[in-house]
Amino acid sequence: MSNNRILITGGCGFIGTSLIQSLLKKDPSQKIRVLDSLITGSEADLSEVTSFNSVTLDALGGDSSQVQLVVADIRDENAVNIAAKGVSAIVHLAANTGVGPSVENPRLDMECNVIGTFNVLEGARLNGVEKFVFASSGAPAGEVEPPIHEELPPHPVSPYGSSKLAGEGYCSSYYRTFGVKTICLRFGNVYGPRSKNKASVVAKFIKQAIAGETCMIYGDGNQTRDFIYIQDLVRAVELALESSFGGETFQVASGRERTVGEVAELIACSLKNKGIKMTIEHESKRLGDVLRNYSDTTKAENLLGWVADTNLETGIARTIESFAFEVRV
Repeated sequence: MSNNRILITGGCGFIGTSLIQSLLKKDPSQKIRVLDSLITGSEADLSEVTSFNSVTLDALGGDSSQVQLVVADIRDENAVNIAAKGVSAIVHLAANTGVGPSVENPRLDMECNVIGTFNVLEGARLNGVEKFVFASSGAPAGEVEPPIHEELPPHPVSPYGSSKLAGEGYCSSYYRTFGVKTICLRFGNVYGPRSKNKASVVAKFIKQAIAGETCMIYGDGNQTRDFIYIQDLVRAVELALESSFGGETFQVASGRERTVGEVAELIACSLKNKGIKMTIEHESKRLGDVLRNYSDTTKAENLLGWVADTNLETGIARTIESFAFEVRV
């Protein structure tokens, strides 16, 4: 795809900037267009990985810069349609993320993750975009006996899981009806450098500990998750872009079940080596959370040639190294 432009929605975020950095490292001539509302990520975050030109929708057609930033919301169908013109592939990362926010405001979650995804798929269809990679989650599977695999009947627990399941459904139909080569990647709990704006477990605990705040675990800490390092996840996205598949869903995770309490202790141990004390307390279980969640990634290994390479201990150490912090005496 070195001579074609890729549209990345949510490209100023944690995963987006990491993907952009990797794509440009592999191919310095790669053209990229970023569509982002800047609600979570920022221009400063994007500038950490590349130079870019901020372009209005009206001026988009006349701008040939290598990396373009269009500030718009995926809920704006007209903006999305314009942004999708002249691109060969779309990586759809923009979303209302996480179980907690979806429980607090399920309508916003639906508007961003269902209507927003529909708008981006329509942009792909109307503009003849060949490839569409959708950032999904293990949440659509819901309360099932793990490991999660692609053929399990979904039983989402949270509104977030429901909205991502709807996105997967639309991806399936847009491949089978309109021929857009969609691939859904069900991401595990991603962590790693540049995750300073994330509210998920690893980033949140590191930030709280560095700030001298108490790290709160919902429930007893025995709930399990599948944690995947950002560079492993980015490699899966790149393989999906390069593949010839359409209408497929893949679990993209480490394939290992780790408790939240165990992860907190690993973070605490790594921070202790930096002279930082981490205080852990527990509070009530959060609504919408599932007890166990980890993935069977056999399909991704067999069809995409992808496996996660980074173990959790190494990934956490690298993540802590990447955070700017003061050592409290």
